[in-house]
Amino acid sequence: MKKIAFAAAIAALSAPVFAQSSVTLWGRINTSVESIKTGNNDRVASMINNNSRLGFKGTEDLGSGLKASFALEHGLNSDDGRQTNSAFWNREASVQLAGDFGAIRLGRWTPGSYYATADYVSMHNHDTGTSEDKLYSGAGFTQTNKVGYFTPNVSGFNGEFTLHAGEGVDPRGYDVALNYDQGPMHLGAGYSKQGSAKQYAIRGLYELGAFTFGGYAQREESGTAQSPGAKDARWIGRAAVMYTLGQSEFHLNVGGTKAGAYSFNNGRNGGKQYTVAYNYNLSKRTKVYAFYTAVDASTPNKRDDLSSFALGVRHNF
Repeated sequence: MKKIAFAAAIAALSAPVFAQSSVTLWGRINTSVESIKTGNNDRVASMINNNSRLGFKGTEDLGSGLKASFALEHGLNSDDGRQTNSAFWNREASVQLAGDFGAIRLGRWTPGSYYATADYVSMHNHDTGTSEDKLYSGAGFTQTNKVGYFTPNVSGFNGEFTLHAGEGVDPRGYDVALNYDQGPMHLGAGYSKQGSAKQYAIRGLYELGAFTFGGYAQREESGTAQSPGAKDARWIGRAAVMYTLGQSEFHLNVGGTKAGAYSFNNGRNGGKQYTVAYNYNLSKRTKVYAFYTAVDASTPNKRDDLSSFALGVRHNF
């Protein structure tokens, strides 16, 4: 009886705190079965994780229009149950204060310059798994030890300005993202820099009835020494189209770079990527999909080439 009375007293004391706060468990499990060919190797049947994650979000209303919030997001491999890397909260770990002035955020999160450009164009599978955008450059990207300011939305415009603290080990990093969303028109721009590596990109997306057209152009400077005659700076581009018919989505996207993409042999070779996909929405949270993606990296012995046929299920909760 004493234990029950003590627990009841603790619950009573805690009630006002919980009444002012809300915590949400959310996530996504996205898994596909694929036939994958890399380089000159034979095709292999594989189970592939497509950036599955588990997260917690919480918000407290502090009054006078001020709110405190946090976000914790864990990346996991849905094919074998392991975490994606050594950091447990490897996708996001941040705390934020927001009000009429906008928001101040501290911690770890994905750069806004990426969400403002490449992620917006990868409509078929949220830029994940084997069909992720292999060309988009991560030059200058910083995810950890950041402080960022998020502007309020003014007539469809909003921005994110972030500074990465090098902590005496890494060079300072900077990331800027600008977005405009009004009716069928969606525009974005991103810039990131850390040390001598930097990139900037612009994005456009337009909804026209059942069609959605999108694309981005990116300029990358890796800041690393290149072989004689090779260029450090390069342009990267991608175009995508989606057609919706009832619960069905039909996708096509094409990307390429003449001088090479950051991930291909340190940027010394060119690359192209093609993806054709079909999604069927069983509900707002669940869809099944199929796609074929191919990468021609233009590297010796086709070592960075890839092609995959995939069938998958994605469920948000």
